[in-house]
Amino acid sequence: MRSSKKSVALLVAVLAVFGVVASACGGSTSDSDAKPDASSYDYVSLSGTLNGSGATFPKAFYEETIAGFAGVAKGVTVNYNGVGSGQGKKDLAAGTSDWAGTDSLVADADKATFKGPFLYFPTVAAPITVSFNLSGIKSLNLSPSTLAKIFAGSVTTWNDSAIAADNAGATLPSTKITVAVRSDGSGTTSNFSKFLAAAAPESFPLTAGDTVAWPSAQSAKGNAGVAQIVKTTQGAIGYVDLSDAIASGLSFASIGNKDGKFVQPTLEGASAALAGATINADLTYSALNAAGADSYPITAGTYIIVYSTISNPTQASAIRGWLNYVLTEGQTLAPEVDFAPLPTSLRDKAIAQIALIQG
Repeated sequence: MRSSKKSVALLVAVLAVFGVVASACGGSTSDSDAKPDASSYDYVSLSGTLNGSGATFPKAFYEETIAGFAGVAKGVTVNYNGVGSGQGKKDLAAGTSDWAGTDSLVADADKATFKGPFLYFPTVAAPITVSFNLSGIKSLNLSPSTLAKIFAGSVTTWNDSAIAADNAGATLPSTKITVAVRSDGSGTTSNFSKFLAAAAPESFPLTAGDTVAWPSAQSAKGNAGVAQIVKTTQGAIGYVDLSDAIASGLSFASIGNKDGKFVQPTLEGASAALAGATINADLTYSALNAAGADSYPITAGTYIIVYSTISNPTQASAIRGWLNYVLTEGQTLAPEVDFAPLPTSLRDKAIAQIALIQG
């Protein structure tokens, strides 16, 4: 686990917003005070190996949580391979993994490829940053329309009038813009492109999804790959999860939200966005382009997907235990690696859903 801890001030701020979110998502005021508790769960009796694969967006969170779980469930080995949401869903469908990490939902057309019914377990949420590398510029505002034009290829230099209009008084260079995107099927791509399609449809003619036909871009695998392009390329801009952006020392833009406010990607902004999310019956939701002056508009949730029926009872018990840990103690670890914990009411619904896993 990471040895450094976030400051007390950050944790207090996140938890303060977290309490508001719980109320907005259907819990009572008092349930925001409930603390996740893993102490009564029988982890000691669990055994087996759980192989997971999928999204790179929550990889830092899963690695942190896997390390914590290893301390209480010594008989279980949990592995996670960050190969992108698209491949993670394919691996679970093919039966080559026990759980999938994904930031995007399974398409209706792909559901028939799975070996049976599956369940979505929301885990954490975080901002998708718009990171950039521009000499002499550390602070940048980008409206959804301007951002959409950059990624759609109609704004190609940093001193374009659209960028200048978002940054009054700034001296912008004529440097050519290098757009950095994912090369693999990605939930981060899905959420980022869906935000552009929702917030600036007139400026974003592309089709949103796990993969996008970007007109002109450099591509790399995983969030870390996009971060590396941005870090090493003058004039680059790319979409990167907050954890990888911070780890790479990147600068990131403030993005115009639905209320017309430019907001930095923070855990507080992500929690504020969660307050406006509608939770579906299967526990999926979207916090993209959420209303609220403090909401960061490119906030993405992420899920663990598992089959609802598992033939091996020992394996089923291990999966139930792993999910319980993620949704209890794991939530307290989330801010340490730059993720926002779930609203209390959503977390409790996800914990209750564990009982639906048969085996």
